[in-house]
Amino acid sequence: MKFIFPIFAALLLMPSQAWAWGKTGHRVIGTIAQQHLETDAQAAILGILGVEDLAEASTWPDFMRASQDEFWRREAGPYHYVTIPEGKTYAQAGAPERGDAITALKKFRAILKDPQSSREEKQLALRFIIHIIGDLHQPLHAGNGNDRGGNDFKLTFFGKLTNLHRIWDASLIGQEELSYSELANWLSRRITPALALSWAETDPAVWAEESAAIRETIYPKQDADVKWDYVFEHRGTMRTRLSQSGIRLAAYLNETFAQ
Repeated sequence: MKFIFPIFAALLLMPSQAWAWGKTGHRVIGTIAQQHLETDAQAAILGILGVEDLAEASTWPDFMRASQDEFWRREAGPYHYVTIPEGKTYAQAGAPERGDAITALKKFRAILKDPQSSREEKQLALRFIIHIIGDLHQPLHAGNGNDRGGNDFKLTFFGKLTNLHRIWDASLIGQEELSYSELANWLSRRITPALALSWAETDPAVWAEESAAIRETIYPKQDADVKWDYVFEHRGTMRTRLSQSGIRLAAYLNETFAQ
């Protein structure tokens, strides 16, 4: 027993994996998107997912990371992020050989549009698209290539040891102390038709480059103890990215399923 506790404690302090927004954030995005789906998209999604809505589907690719299947062990990991070094565009950086979130979106959209794809294939593709679009709006999922999307950037948040990626995954949203449906409702009622139209960009490279630009503004000092001042400074950005992601997820699906 003397040896088990130190090992367990060390595991607790290991950096979290790159799971953008956490469950609450992804479900917020899915809920907002559901409200902006057009008729064709609604019908197509019902045919693929049945009673499963976008909020429920949004967290599935993170849950499946525990699977021992070869796809989840070897292939799917890079589909959650892109790497854009400081001073470069996504086109200049290019996708790695293993692929990334943007190449995965192209792949999965092709599956959805292929009449020969099985329903099971389309379910995987659609759930991944829902999730990836959320991922690309989390600033640290457009990583700089130096610190694993902020996972290696250690600091404390209100005195608790964490890393920058974890703060943007869950801690900022957790400070709201709202359920995903409550937060989605609060954000949705502030999205006017004009604002939704201005956000309805469907090019994933644009979303990723926006995230990379934001990324450069959110790094505090290494080993800092960030508190209310950091929450105050970045809460608006976090909320905007959740809202934009919901609108763009709907726009992307409306475009994909348009007759």
